[in-house]
Amino acid sequence: MDIEFRDMMASFPTGVSVVTARDGNAEPRGMTCSSLCSLSVNPPTLLTCLRSGSPTLGAVVDSGAFAVNLLHGEADWVAALFASGAPDRWERVAWRPFGRTRSPALVEAAHAVAECTVERTHPSGDHVIVVGAVRSVERYRHGSALLYGFRRYGELAPGVPTAVGGRGVLSERGG
Repeated sequence: MDIEFRDMMASFPTGVSVVTARDGNAEPRGMTCSSLCSLSVNPPTLLTCLRSGSPTLGAVVDSGAFAVNLLHGEADWVAALFASGAPDRWERVAWRPFGRTRSPALVEAAHAVAECTVERTHPSGDHVIVVGAVRSVERYRHGSALLYGFRRYGELAPGVPTAVGGRGVLSERGG
C-alpha cells in the first residue's frame, strides 16, 4: 500500500515551499514542503505538515514561529537542496531574518513569504500538522511559481487572459 499511495500522491501536482524557523540557538532550520494549504482568509491562517522528529519541526514548535517561502519557478535547485538535508544549505542560499519572528526568508528563491505564529499542532502518522496564523506577507518576485508532480519540477507562469479567466503557462523542468 505504501508504494501505491506514494505513486498516487506523486501524480498530484502541487506548489513547492520551504518552511523555515530558528532554533533555540537562533540557528536557521528549513525543509522543502509541498504539504501546504490555506485554511482561512479571515483570519489569515494556513497549515503545513512537517516530518516528525525533523530539526525544522523542533525549531517551529520551540520558537512558536515559522516562515513559508513560496518558491519561484527557477528555484528548483533550492527545493532539492532543502530536501537533501545538506548541512551547508544555509551558506548556499541568500536569506535574511523576516518580520517580528525573525524566521528566515529566502529572498532570492521565493516569490512570496508568509510570517506565521503557531496556533496549534496535531500529530498524524509520521508528520505533524502545524496550523499557523499569518502575521505578515512579503512579495519578492511575481514571474512564476515552482510546481512538483510526477516526480518532476515544473514552472507555472501567468499567461494571456482568456474569456473564461486567467490562463497559466506550464513548462516542465528536469528532475
